[in-house]
Amino acid sequence: MMNQTWPGLADPAHDSQRLFRQILGAMSEPGTLTTLALPALPQVAPSDALGAALWGTVLTLCDLETRVWIAADLDSPALREALTFHTGARLVDDPETADFALLTHASFDPQTSFALGSDTYPDRGTTLLVAVERLANAGLWILSGPGIETTRALDIGDTAGCHLLMDRLAANRASFPQGLDVIFGCGAQLAAVPRSTRMASAKTQADFRETN
Repeated sequence: MMNQTWPGLADPAHDSQRLFRQILGAMSEPGTLTTLALPALPQVAPSDALGAALWGTVLTLCDLETRVWIAADLDSPALREALTFHTGARLVDDPETADFALLTHASFDPQTSFALGSDTYPDRGTTLLVAVERLANAGLWILSGPGIETTRALDIGDTAGCHLLMDRLAANRASFPQGLDVIFGCGAQLAAVPRSTRMASAKTQADFRETN
């Protein structure tokens, strides 16, 4: 029986190809806001924090070979049933064994161990799919590196969880090429921050300029 709360793609073969190109474009231009677009992007219930963009990402990237971990604040029998039904992905209880982790900025815990890949296979790290309170090219965090001409600002919110998460991503540079790739989602919009992206707080950069 089809899950009405978490609908699938209307045309799975072609829609997933279109969404994959959009997601790949977002990964190649870190921090760029992308509105996933299809004739009919699956709309989840407004009460579900994951949002349409991240659900479309799940439907596109997850398959029978994929291991998925779901944080407690997103977890529900309906989501588990739909994820298994639409993608065949395997659900895991240990985030360190997951290919993808579904969470919100509020449920991010810096003590949680995710896979970081290895020097030989850096792509085997966990990709975080994170529902955030807002997405804007402004404000708190400055991105630079591959795919960014100079710098790009990114704001995902101003809560303690948002700051903890962005601090963790800023630490990616210390372990590169190992690290975490992240796709942020807010409603139908997403923005990606791959592990190759350098990140610093706007305040830190301002303080640096003042002292040099």
